[in-house]
Amino acid sequence: MLGDEFEHIDERFRYLTQGNACVEKLFGDCLWAEGPVWFADGGYLVWSDIPNNRMLRWTPQTGVDVFRTDSENSNGNTRDRNGRLVSCLHRSRRVIRTEVDGSITVIADSYKGKRLNSPNDVIVKSDNSIWFTDPNYGIMSDYEGHKADMEQEGCFVYRVSPDLSEITVVADDFIKPNGLAFSVDEKVLYVADSALSHDPNGPHHIRALDVSDDGTLSNSRIFADVSPGLPDGFRLDTEGNVWTSAADGIHCYAPDGTLLGKIHVPEVVANLTFGGPKKNRLFITATTSLYAVYVGAVGIQTP
Repeated sequence: MLGDEFEHIDERFRYLTQGNACVEKLFGDCLWAEGPVWFADGGYLVWSDIPNNRMLRWTPQTGVDVFRTDSENSNGNTRDRNGRLVSCLHRSRRVIRTEVDGSITVIADSYKGKRLNSPNDVIVKSDNSIWFTDPNYGIMSDYEGHKADMEQEGCFVYRVSPDLSEITVVADDFIKPNGLAFSVDEKVLYVADSALSHDPNGPHHIRALDVSDDGTLSNSRIFADVSPGLPDGFRLDTEGNVWTSAADGIHCYAPDGTLLGKIHVPEVVANLTFGGPKKNRLFITATTSLYAVYVGAVGIQTP
């Protein structure tokens, strides 16, 4: 029945959903779908199928085709302010940017002379600095990359300067930093810690950190504990609500951390992004599949 997927915990969620909308399955046949990114200028979605070592593309006119083969086990993706694709690669343990001519620029592959773990998710601030998380998921086994020892002392959150000349650690107290996103005014950085994935007592929350003008972070606090499951990727809408992945679908939190409601999805959700001509359609990567649902909110994102 239409609308059955929506669970309204707070009345405000009724205005963030569409009563006649339903969760549509657009594609299956993935092993672990991740990293969705919307190309507004092309009218299509790109996402990663990490273990299958490929990136896929969906368009409403033609469906799904292969966007990139041998993707180096790509995970999270975004676009910068010039519309260029920025991707996290597990296998080569680096963050790259695809230029307009198709050439590749390495954003980051090491810190203090040692290789990164396996960059996971990435965002670009309005000043063109690039921020990414670096847990060790991609080197824990050969499933999503190549099994290897960590060279870094931990799993950190990094910032790369706009001219790519400097990489700094902005947060070093996460166990498995994962998804990340800025608030609407970019004064707060939200970061997921998904350590519950390998530790039954590990965190499964999103933290909020204040962002200073020079890019340093302070006042770290728990924004929301996500259950069942854990937060992986997430996005914000124009009102500052946080839409995050969870084991039973999408959870939507108000800016004050109140759980407003859920969108139930048949598979464990890894990530999501807003897209479509009006940025009011959620595209959801969930285990083996790509889903989509229209909502009453409008997403904030780079082009």
